[in-house]
Amino acid sequence: MVRRCLFVLSVLVLALGAVPASAAPAAGYTGIVKLSNCSGALVRMPGARDTDPALVLTNGHCDEAGMPGPGEVVLDRPARRSMSLLAADGHELGTLNSTKIVYATMTDTDVALYQLDSSYRQISSRLGGNPLTVAASPADVGTPVSVISGYFRRTWTCSIERVLYSLREADWTWKNSIRYTPECATIHGTSGSPVVDAGTGEVVGVNNTGNDDGYSCTLDNPCEVDEQGVVTVLKGRSYGQQTYLLAACVRSSEIQLDRLGCELPKPAALTLPSAA
Repeated sequence: MVRRCLFVLSVLVLALGAVPASAAPAAGYTGIVKLSNCSGALVRMPGARDTDPALVLTNGHCDEAGMPGPGEVVLDRPARRSMSLLAADGHELGTLNSTKIVYATMTDTDVALYQLDSSYRQISSRLGGNPLTVAASPADVGTPVSVISGYFRRTWTCSIERVLYSLREADWTWKNSIRYTPECATIHGTSGSPVVDAGTGEVVGVNNTGNDDGYSCTLDNPCEVDEQGVVTVLKGRSYGQQTYLLAACVRSSEIQLDRLGCELPKPAALTLPSAA
């Protein structure tokens, strides 16, 4: 989790000096975003209109205001944040500016959606940038994927090795997390990188953590927990969170937690209309 977010320059220097062999130059960075402390992606949901305000996807723990606590859900909170949109070859097309966090949490998943001050059409016209589409279906085991980091302008390619019952790190627990095959040994600064299906080009997940030291269920050392409560620790392995739940809950770039089929975590104080 926090290990995938970059806070200090010394970590950046070390990372740039020793990038694992599994990290290869990306084939394309269309839609990829560089934040001050993380990676991200300009995304659209299935059925989004070109005139809708654009969205940027990253991790909940990349929130500049601090990591959401267990059970905490952020809704429609004003957030002025600048980020860089990359071109296909990795150079910076220009700056994107957010107006608010539409949704963010670290409960059951680790996601944040920023709404921007420009529409998809405006960004395409002004900067020449285009979004990635978030897949509406869960990721399949065996799917070839790319984890594309805007922070480092590097891509890791591998496959989805397993979809986990739960992944636990310190006080947080995530459901249906993606474990990559060993080739995707992501590093500090890759938090928020989109996990892109190599076949469809759609976003199926967001990179968020990895086990640094082989410890069990501690910060920067997530553990896998199965249905029977059996804990498995895999030192050096990296993980992402699935993103298909967003597709059922976002319309016109706004979160609609009361939509039929929306299964994203909801604030404890939120009362949804009962089904008639």
